[in-house]
Amino acid sequence: MTNLTHKDENLTRLHHFGCVVRDQAKTRYLMEEVLGFPLVATWIEKSRLRELDEEHVFCHTFYALGDGSALAFFQFADPTMFEKCQAPIPPIVSRFEHLALKVSTAKQDVIKQNLTAASIPFREIDHGYCRSLYINTADGLELEFAVDPEDLDQILGFQRAHASSDLDRWIAGDVTPNNTLRHRE
Repeated sequence: MTNLTHKDENLTRLHHFGCVVRDQAKTRYLMEEVLGFPLVATWIEKSRLRELDEEHVFCHTFYALGDGSALAFFQFADPTMFEKCQAPIPPIVSRFEHLALKVSTAKQDVIKQNLTAASIPFREIDHGYCRSLYINTADGLELEFAVDPEDLDQILGFQRAHASSDLDRWIAGDVTPNNTLRHRE
């Protein structure tokens, strides 16, 4: 049996997160102009898709994040490929599948100003353990821009001490909420 713990090996960071889009131009506008993520690579490739046993041409772009990771987007030359890459039955509630990015308060404020200027809707939630701004791209990707609170180390220390027992409690059927930090002043 394989050792599944690998305690001596750590993942270092996200390399990239990828998804399929309809329009690279709209994606570029949002990523570069509104959100401020620089385009750092564009690959135009041809590949055989084993799922369809067909060859397709696509454009694969990468927008850099501050830690060296990237958001990556695929657009196919064949516009029918977008729908083929989507779930056949989308969820009624989709907001729980999202990509959260850590930002400073200043960066979150700039993003909010840029979204407002570009008439792109957003929503904000104070979770207590972070303050989040959410947007949906034109292709349905939900992005969260999260600001950590000043007392994050205390919050994480408490959570580390209670995470296992809280999960055991949940698994046993006790669904009593434990987030007393939500919407705190």
